[in-house]
Amino acid sequence: MWGRRSPRALVLGAAVALFLVVCVLPSAYLLAQSLVEGAASFTFETILLDARQRELLVNSALLASGTAIFATLIGATLGVVLARVSVPYKDLVRLALAAPVTLPPYIVGLAWIYVGGSRGILATLVGRDLLSEWTYSLPGVVIVLSVVFYPLSMLATEVAMRGIDGRLEEAALLVATPGRVLRRISLPLALPGVLAATLVIFVLALSEFGVPGLLRVRVYPTEVFTAFAALYDFGRATLLTLPLLAVSIVVAATAGVLVGDRLVATRRGTGVPAFSLDEWRHAALASIIAVITVSLVLPLTVLAREALSARSFLDAMAGSGEAIVNSLILAAAGATAVVALAVWIGYARARSRWGRWADVLLIVLFAMPSTVVGVGLIGLWNRAGPLGELYGTDLMILLAYMARLVPVAALALAAGVRLVPVSQEEAAAVSGAGWCRMLWHIVFPQMTLALGAAWIVAFILAFGELGTTIIVAPPGEATLPIRIYTMIANAPSSQVAGLALLQAGVVFAPLVLLGLASSLTGRR
Repeated sequence: MWGRRSPRALVLGAAVALFLVVCVLPSAYLLAQSLVEGAASFTFETILLDARQRELLVNSALLASGTAIFATLIGATLGVVLARVSVPYKDLVRLALAAPVTLPPYIVGLAWIYVGGSRGILATLVGRDLLSEWTYSLPGVVIVLSVVFYPLSMLATEVAMRGIDGRLEEAALLVATPGRVLRRISLPLALPGVLAATLVIFVLALSEFGVPGLLRVRVYPTEVFTAFAALYDFGRATLLTLPLLAVSIVVAATAGVLVGDRLVATRRGTGVPAFSLDEWRHAALASIIAVITVSLVLPLTVLAREALSARSFLDAMAGSGEAIVNSLILAAAGATAVVALAVWIGYARARSRWGRWADVLLIVLFAMPSTVVGVGLIGLWNRAGPLGELYGTDLMILLAYMARLVPVAALALAAGVRLVPVSQEEAAAVSGAGWCRMLWHIVFPQMTLALGAAWIVAFILAFGELGTTIIVAPPGEATLPIRIYTMIANAPSSQVAGLALLQAGVVFAPLVLLGLASSLTGRR
C-alpha cells in the first residue's frame, strides 16, 4: 500500500510534479534567464546600478519598511487584544478586522484618492494643493498598504499568543502585574511569529505596483511592469526582476524559518487558561471601532458616495458586463483548480518529515512578486511547440491564479490535515481499507470546513488578482480588476467607483458565508 507504485505514491508524486511545473518553474526559469541574460550582455551594472534604478530601489525599500512597521504596530496590537481581552461577538469582530486583507489594494487606493484627491471630500476643508500632495505621496501609499496588510500581523499575533504555555504566565503573575507579564513573557514568546508576519508584509509591499502606480509614486515594480507591458523589452524586464526575486527569496525564507512548524500545527493546551487583560477592555473596544471605521467602513462609504453620483446602476456597469462575467467564471475555475492541487500538496506537507523546509518553500512562493510570476509565465509559455498552445488563451490566467495561490492554500489545507490524527489512517490501513478510500471516507469528511474555506479564500484572491493577470491576460481579454485599473485615468469616477463597489461586494459575500459557517461549526 505504501510502496513506490502504491496509489499514495502515484497521486502525491503527480501532484508534486504538477506543483513544481505550475508554481516553482516560472520563478526558477526567470531566475535562470536573468543570470543568462546578465552573463551574455553584461548589463547588470548599467541596469541595476543606474542612478534612476537606485532611486526606485530606495523608494521601494522605504515603502516596504514603512508598511511593515506601521501594519505590524496596528496588527500586533489588535492580535493581543483578540487573544487576551474579552471582546463581545469576538468571531464577528475578528472577521470585520480581517476583511480589509481580502480587498484588492488598488480598491483601497481608489477610495484614498476620493478622500484626499484634488476633488476629494476633504478638498474643501484642507487646501487642495496640500491635500493632493499628501495623497499622491510615499506616505500615502504606506497608509493604504498598511490598512490592507495589517490583518496578516493581527492573525499571526493572535495565533502566537494563544500558543503560549499558560503555566509560564500563571507562574509570572505570582510576582508581577499582568502588564509586566505581557511585556516580559508573552510578547517575547510570540515575537518569532510576529516577525515572520512582518517579513511577509515587507515582501508583499515591496512587490506591490498597483497602489504606487495609482498614487503616482515611482517604485521598482512599476519599472518591471513598464519594461515588459509598455516597452515590450523582455530582456530588460527579466534583468529588472532579479533584485525583487533575490530579496523576496531571502526575506520570505527567513520568515519561514522563524515561524517553523507553527503554520500547520498548534501546541496542545496545558489546561491552564491564558491570563486576561480585561482592564484594558474599553481602550481595546475603542481601538477596534477606530480601525474598522478607517480600514473598512470609510473606504466602502466613500466608494458608495462616488458611485451614487452616477445616473443609474446600469450606467456604472456600462461596457463592463463581459469583464464581470469573465472574472466570476475564471475566479471560480481558478479556485477549484487551486484547491484540487493544494489539497494533495497540503496532505504531503502535513505527513512529511521535511515539513519545515516545505513551509519555507511555500512561503517563498506565496511572497513572490506578482510581476516576477507574470514575466516568468510569459517567458516559459510564450514559445513555439506544445507549450505555446496555451499562450494567448484564458488558461494563462488560470495558471497565474494557481502559481500565486496554490502555496497559501496548501499551507491552510496542511493545517486541516494535521487536525486528523494519523492513528485514524493507520487503523483504516490495518482494517484493509485502501488509501484513496481512507481519504474519501475518513480524512476529507473531517476537512469539509477547511476545504470550503480554502476555496472561498482562493476565489476571493483570484477575483481581485491584478499584478500577474494584467501581464498574462490574452489580448482583448479583461477581468474586472484589469477593467477597473485601466478605466481609472479616463472613465467617470462614478463608473469606476461603482465597479469597485461591485468587486468589494463579490469579495465580501463569500467571506460572510465563511464566517457564518465557522460560527455554526464552533457552536456544535
